[in-house]
Amino acid sequence: MQPLVGNARRLRSSRGSGSRYLALLYWMLLCCAQGGCSGQKAEPSANISPSSHARSDRAPAMSPARLTVKVDPGSDGTAVETVRFHDIARSAGVDFVYLNGADGRELMVESLGGGAAWLDYDADGNPDVYFTQGGKPDSSDRASEPHDVLFRQRSSGQFRAVTDAACIDSREYGMGIAAADYDQDGFDDLYVTAVGPNRLFRNCGDGTFTEVTVDAGVNDDRWSTSTAWGDLDLDGDLDLYCCNYLQYDPLNPLECLQGGRPALCHPRQLEAWPDECFENLGDGTFARSSSQWKLQGDEGKGLGVVIADLNNDGRPDVFVANDTTANFLFLGTETGQFEESALRVGGALSAEGAMQASMGIAAGDYDGNGYLDLLLTHFTGESNTLYQNLGDSGLHDVSGLAGIRRISNDFLGFGAVMHDFDQSGSPELLIANGHIDSQNADGAGYEQPACLMTFDGAAWIDISSRAGDYFSQPKVGRGTTAADFDQDGDLDVLIVNQNSQAALLENVSQRGHWLKLRLIGGLGNRSAIGTRVVVRQGNKVRMQELAGGTSYCASQQKVLVFGLGDANEPCSLEVHWPGGGVQNLSAVSCDQELVVIELDSSDV
Repeated sequence: MQPLVGNARRLRSSRGSGSRYLALLYWMLLCCAQGGCSGQKAEPSANISPSSHARSDRAPAMSPARLTVKVDPGSDGTAVETVRFHDIARSAGVDFVYLNGADGRELMVESLGGGAAWLDYDADGNPDVYFTQGGKPDSSDRASEPHDVLFRQRSSGQFRAVTDAACIDSREYGMGIAAADYDQDGFDDLYVTAVGPNRLFRNCGDGTFTEVTVDAGVNDDRWSTSTAWGDLDLDGDLDLYCCNYLQYDPLNPLECLQGGRPALCHPRQLEAWPDECFENLGDGTFARSSSQWKLQGDEGKGLGVVIADLNNDGRPDVFVANDTTANFLFLGTETGQFEESALRVGGALSAEGAMQASMGIAAGDYDGNGYLDLLLTHFTGESNTLYQNLGDSGLHDVSGLAGIRRISNDFLGFGAVMHDFDQSGSPELLIANGHIDSQNADGAGYEQPACLMTFDGAAWIDISSRAGDYFSQPKVGRGTTAADFDQDGDLDVLIVNQNSQAALLENVSQRGHWLKLRLIGGLGNRSAIGTRVVVRQGNKVRMQELAGGTSYCASQQKVLVFGLGDANEPCSLEVHWPGGGVQNLSAVSCDQELVVIELDSSDV
């Protein structure tokens, strides 16, 4: 369907000391839900709030109303959840298998690889997908190993591999990936992590990429895992945070044995590599700034990262999930530096004071109090951990009370997404599971099914058995990322599985009303990472932030989708841009995609 473009309206934005900028808003009505759209276009208010880091601007008062699960009666009279997915990877042309190269020697790097990113590399409006690839981890000839794969989505909805045509040749033992427009030219670029040299691919805008890793100053030969883009210094461009893991060389591996046989080494047997932060200098190059910005923690073994405003002060914060060591929470300060605060604020340890094997991170405001909560995936027997964000009272482990511990204790989780998939007003958690040790797997075994939970206002409930056939199929799941790839107004999910077909889970849920937002920054970073949106509809208030990173070794599509449930009355919106400017929209009809573009007056 061709987009229906609404009238452009210019709004004056007060930013800094004067009203020097204009904001241009486009409304694009796409993919109406069943029953059609009302046809009413958003009417912006004339009030554009000045730049401010005040808590009252960033975190409007929200009463944590009790949420309810949208259900339909089943044929047997029982309640049936409306969330369902169909795996259409093969029929859609997404034919990809991450090869971990395991041959019985139990090399440690075999256990963690498998990342993916959604991006629109050719700017045609159809989300494309990039997979990292593994191969033989101790190969001395990487040119003979399988390469990463880029799939282009055609207008028909089918995907086709275009890796060679896009001039991408990455054959390192791949881990994670982050996609964003770091050079502000309108095209998504890629930073790919590996066991060995990481790579930065700059999008040339003509359907091809060029590698600029060394010239840009982001070369790193350590074992890197998850990575995230975010405007850490709020200067309008995207900086890069890269998680580094262990000092382990697959060419000369530490020998670990169990019962006289090769076994995976425990992370505590190896020294950590410190993480790295690269500051975007605005000229295509980066500077290593982890020391200057005090983005350094003791003995971190980073596997997951999220960049978002976790304390609602208008500044980006960085949360790092560490394996078997305390997690990091770097809070942004007025000086432009960061303060490691996980022990003081919460999130470093479990409620029992234990350091856990943290893998991936899902972020979202599940309780509706206006603060982003965090779900961390963990090893079998530890259970996943849900940190409820209570603002000034910090992060609290509520895993037991909220039902997470009971559901997840037998699983080993990696990628995770928190989202209202059936748009009922109640969030879900989708988690990819799979053990790391094929010889000594505990809990649910080596291959494990993915898990889907929904929140009923008091606790999380396992609805995996009714969510589709994929959730009964044991896999070794790793990277997990969401996008509205079919552009029907709800989020679908991509899961990378080791040594078996990747899953493209089309969302076929019975759903409520919705609102999809695509944000394009002009005063700040073009990818709009760090933008927070508050939606008010009647007495209901919902908040989401376009965070950097999240999940595990994956990159999400840069959209926000709000589930509105049964209510279809118009909404009002507050769009909080990373630099502090706020745009207010009123009378926004539901069941549409809304594109908000922030432009400097010189570009109008």
